[in-house]
Amino acid sequence: MKAASAKEIKTALSNLTQPELVKVCLRLSRFKKENKELLTYLLLETDEASYIESVKGEIDYELEQVNRRNYWFIKKGIRKTLRMVKKYIRYSGNKETEVILLLYFCERIKAFSPSIKGSRVLIKLLAQQQSVIRTAIAKLHEDLQYDYLQELG
Repeated sequence: MKAASAKEIKTALSNLTQPELVKVCLRLSRFKKENKELLTYLLLETDEASYIESVKGEIDYELEQVNRRNYWFIKKGIRKTLRMVKKYIRYSGNKETEVILLLYFCERIKAFSPSIKGSRVLIKLLAQQQSVIRTAIAKLHEDLQYDYLQELG
């Protein structure tokens, strides 16, 4: 089965009644965890600041759970955390939220123990994320750009 385009889906959804729309959303939430998480964000997360704080808490928790036996395990744990952060950034769609969460992630990686300086892969991962942050900062208002560039260093 080929997926319909966004325009076709929008047209079909606009033709549904409210109870039918609720039924479709509930059915969608049953199939994938990501669908349920996105619906939770869209329907229940009204305050972006509290959303950011909850994601920061999850970043801290995930980084505490990283196996620190050797750099291979550390790399896998950090990449897993980064995938989670990117997923939450996609849910928000807000560029400022993206900058805040990625800055926090990079700050936590720099303070990670053992130091990431022992792994070229992790150093490159950090540099790549800093590049992504600079790109996202460029899309913000000038006043915010200055503040976030100062924080980035």
